[in-house]
Amino acid sequence: MNRIVIVGASAGGLATAEALRRMGYEGAITLVGDENCLPYDRPPLSKQILTGDWDAGRLVLRRPEDLDALGLDLSLGVAATGLDPVARTVTLADGARLPYDGLVVATGVRPRRLPGSAGPAGVSTLRTAADALALRTRLLPGRRLVIVGAGFVGAEVAAVARGLGVEVTLLEAGPVPLAAAVGEQAGRWLARSHHDHGVRLRTGVSVARIHSARGAATGVELAGGSVIDADDVLVAIGSTPNTAWLEGSGLTVRDGLVCDRFSAAAPGVYGVGDVARWHNPLFATEMRIEHRTNAAEQGLAVARNLLNPDAPRPFAPVPYFWSDQYGVKIQSYGYLRDHDEAVVVDGEVSRRRFLIGYRRGDRLAGILGIGMPPKALRHWRALIAAGSAWNAGVMA
Repeated sequence: MNRIVIVGASAGGLATAEALRRMGYEGAITLVGDENCLPYDRPPLSKQILTGDWDAGRLVLRRPEDLDALGLDLSLGVAATGLDPVARTVTLADGARLPYDGLVVATGVRPRRLPGSAGPAGVSTLRTAADALALRTRLLPGRRLVIVGAGFVGAEVAAVARGLGVEVTLLEAGPVPLAAAVGEQAGRWLARSHHDHGVRLRTGVSVARIHSARGAATGVELAGGSVIDADDVLVAIGSTPNTAWLEGSGLTVRDGLVCDRFSAAAPGVYGVGDVARWHNPLFATEMRIEHRTNAAEQGLAVARNLLNPDAPRPFAPVPYFWSDQYGVKIQSYGYLRDHDEAVVVDGEVSRRRFLIGYRRGDRLAGILGIGMPPKALRHWRALIAAGSAWNAGVMA
């Protein structure tokens, strides 16, 4: 193992490179990124960058001198376009071919777009620092912002925009925001929070098209024909894993790069972060997690397995995510999707301080805290990590 190529220069890719060096790997590491900038953090894009509390310089994950100390061969501003796992080479957009002994796929995701939404000024998605900085200049008091999609990105932008005095309409296709991710009870609470802060939340609606005039967005037409006037439109309808460059490689791609419990997709090829769909043995299910903490943890696990191929360890984390909305911190441990039951186990919903436990089969699968201190969730995280039964954890 003398040449490792990491495709994807964000949190997961960088975490893998740093872990390799900490574990004593002295061979070549090539870090490939399609953005022409140093690796940076993405969660602040929908929070501190939009509020103006941070400038772009604070996003950088490591200073140039720290990256130099890692001895990386940085290939930034150029995308990977192909993979030959037999010859063990990665092809880049500039025609270069990178040979490897070990490959890490950490190419993340890209935002989904509405058909016909490209072109008019004022229509945006939020994935890159450039996206956030451009949107920040438009979030001015009195302007009308329509957000299509009430997931975490849409909800966080709605909260920031209202704090800046922007008129916000939030559109959601489902009957309850985020119900698939956190359940109907938490979703209804989040919906009330939007209403309480002056957001016009409309659920059960679909977008037909975006109206524009003189090259700029003017409104959003719903499937029933009604039009919501807008100065700006944010499309936040989820994301698609960046796997197009793997076409023809023979690797299995299904809403992400399919990996086993060791995060391996093929001999010498591993997935890290948002792009990886792997089998988590702790929950006995396949999952793909689009959260910052998971990317860093998986990078560490993959570095270990790359350097110890004869004794790999399963990647079996308790997933964690957090969100800030209207000054309230939302935190979760575990796997909340596909749950069978959700029950308030502590606190009071009316006081905006409560915990919800999630049952999947006969076991405690997750915990969600709204307005609760981090220490209130630690006991529950330990129970989830231990594979505790539902009755032993929540009903005891």
